Amino acid sequence: MGTPIIALCPGQGAQAVGMGRAWSEASAEARHVFEVADKVMGSRLGQPLSQLCFSGPSERLNQTDASQPAIFACSVASWRGMLARWNMGEHDVPLAATSGLSLGEYTALHLAGSISFEDGLELVALRGQAMHDATLTPESKAGGGSGMVALVGADEEKAQQLCDDARGQEVLVCANFNAPGQIVLSGHKSACKRVLDLAGKAGVRATELAVSGAFHSPLMSPAAERLHEALSRTPVRKPRTMVVSNVTGLPHEPHAGVDEPEAWGRSIRDRLKQQLVSPVRWAQSMAWKAGKIKGHYHELAPGKTLAGLMRRIERSIQVETHDEP
Repeated sequence: MGTPIIALCPGQGAQAVGMGRAWSEASAEARHVFEVADKVMGSRLGQPLSQLCFSGPSERLNQTDASQPAIFACSVASWRGMLARWNMGEHDVPLAATSGLSLGEYTALHLAGSISFEDGLELVALRGQAMHDATLTPESKAGGGSGMVALVGADEEKAQQLCDDARGQEVLVCANFNAPGQIVLSGHKSACKRVLDLAGKAGVRATELAVSGAFHSPLMSPAAERLHEALSRTPVRKPRTMVVSNVTGLPHEPHAGVDEPEAWGRSIRDRLKQQLVSPVRWAQSMAWKAGKIKGHYHELAPGKTLAGLMRRIERSIQVETHDEP
């Protein structure tokens, strides 16, 4: 296989009971990933991670602290299974670039050799727990708690205007630019309620999302600080291929342009901290990638969300999904 490969790694929300089971049954390499994940995670999720992925229950799998390490492990398992089917090792595959939606950026960095699997799993487990805990702070619980609203039919300018009009003295920001006309807002629940009414009057379809908190907003600052502390103790290497940042929508690069391991590590750690309180610029990153990189796009398990978003961002790009072997 000589065609350049572009790997897309899913984020939270892609989880579903049964994910990864077919890969584990079909591939010894994929099964080994789940075995390592079970050892790393131990009993902290209340049951083995693989059992949670394969059999649920969905109520537990959908909780932030469980879904993040589960998705990370499932994505890496599918990737290892794919490599085995292609008869390639990690360093043989013509990997031109990787990208991941929010949580998926950790998977993308692992595929690029920047973070080990064990370290990546520990980081996303802590990230999920820290994000959950951030929803319980007095600031997040003020005004009836926090949440997110999906807008369909708004560009960035209109979405920002809706935030400004509905925010009042609370938090309400653009959190995800998923595709043209598909933007997610994040903030206090009372502000989210106000924007539902204002959006309808502005001709924008708005839907409250079933999430536990205001992700990718300033309300996640406590989680960002905890994550940065953990990142500071984690080896982060220069990626061996291009990895696109959610914060900038452009490839990661070293601080001050200095091509040294330390400069790369500092920059990636800072971007991952920023990511928790900044909007995810997925649409921008995919549009940039479509214009710059030619190759075969592959979406890792679980789910097919990113292929669907790509059809809205750039219809000429075909994404092969690998939810199952």
